[in-house]
Amino acid sequence: MDLRKKTLDYHKRFPAGKISILPSKPLETQEDLSLAYTPGVAIPCLEIQKNEQLSYDYTNRGNLVAIISNGTAVLGLGNIGAAASKPVMEGKAVLFKKFSGVDSIDLEVNETNPKEIIKIVKSLAPSFGGINLEDIKAPECFEIEKELIKELDIPVMHDDQHGTAIIVAAGLINALELVNKKFKNIKLVVSGAGAGAIACTNLLIDLGVKKENLVMLDSKGVINTNRDFSGIPHKKYFATNRNNISTLSDSLKDTDVFLGLSSANIMEKEEIQSMNENPIVFALANPDPEISYEKAIASRKDVIVATGRSDHPNQINNVLGFPYIFRGALDVRSKVINKEMKLAAANSIAKLAKKEVPESVKKAYNLENISFGKGYLIPKPLDHRLLTEVTVSVAKAAIDSNVARKEIKNWDEYKNNLVNHFVK
Repeated sequence: MDLRKKTLDYHKRFPAGKISILPSKPLETQEDLSLAYTPGVAIPCLEIQKNEQLSYDYTNRGNLVAIISNGTAVLGLGNIGAAASKPVMEGKAVLFKKFSGVDSIDLEVNETNPKEIIKIVKSLAPSFGGINLEDIKAPECFEIEKELIKELDIPVMHDDQHGTAIIVAAGLINALELVNKKFKNIKLVVSGAGAGAIACTNLLIDLGVKKENLVMLDSKGVINTNRDFSGIPHKKYFATNRNNISTLSDSLKDTDVFLGLSSANIMEKEEIQSMNENPIVFALANPDPEISYEKAIASRKDVIVATGRSDHPNQINNVLGFPYIFRGALDVRSKVINKEMKLAAANSIAKLAKKEVPESVKKAYNLENISFGKGYLIPKPLDHRLLTEVTVSVAKAAIDSNVARKEIKNWDEYKNNLVNHFVK
């Protein structure tokens, strides 16, 4: 059976789609009904009226995330519209539930005006403990996220930006360790200037990359200080004053790291060969990377390669991050997902890759050996230890940076509860 028919049959099979809502309390007796709805439900309503924070105690708000998209930048598909983006958003909801037990509702918004989207999301916020923005095109996504973070007191994260950045950062932390290089010394080339590329670059700067050692390219070539930034002010910060380079080939000579979040097949083996010793190539365009994995590893023996594909080693996959980041943020009722929480997530993911891999993970991937090295920079998505390692690091960072509204007193007990409730 071909993939198209198999996929359509999968999504159409009754009940259609990939998610449903189930009651979490008994509804078997008259008393159950009187507690769940009328007349008993009035009592928690009135308690929440007096103190809105009690909505976390008496409703599902503390375990509920809204996945919000207008379908203007769906991965690999582009601007396909709100309704067409729904299968992707349902898929995101499935991943939230599968990996961290977080419930989520996908909300496809038929609106492209950033100010209107902000207004819509603000009006919906009392229903949710967090907001996951998804597949909204740049530069509108920057304004939307920035304003919602400022206006709301629940965590808001555009996963295309920060989820990608966190996993990229984790992979680069380990890749640089393998080749004994430091963030502060590397020369970095970024192909792409969209939401993901900019968020990745900002987080790598937070980790120590020097702006003068950075070159970013968009579809017009190298972004340099001679560029007219009318209509694209978000790119100006990344402009290089090296006005003697204009192409990707020019930029890659004598550099250490290539990060691609752009277009397929724009890079050749010779360009990797022009890079410094032990080059690191993260070619993350999907479904086809900037240079194929096979071509990249054939370019030279000392190269380290990552892609966004599951059929090659070192897949940069957001599922390593967002379920656990929101899990940790929700569990301490964080007001935001801040830089400290993002860096904590990246470092915990990187550290986990250095630990001995359980037999269950090897079995899930039909591999006899998985160990830290060039072919294993970051954990596998089915490694259940991500739940405790990343979630706990994020929760601790929220508390330490004073954005949490709930303390966790016993971290061992919290870890055990995560495993007992959410590890299948």
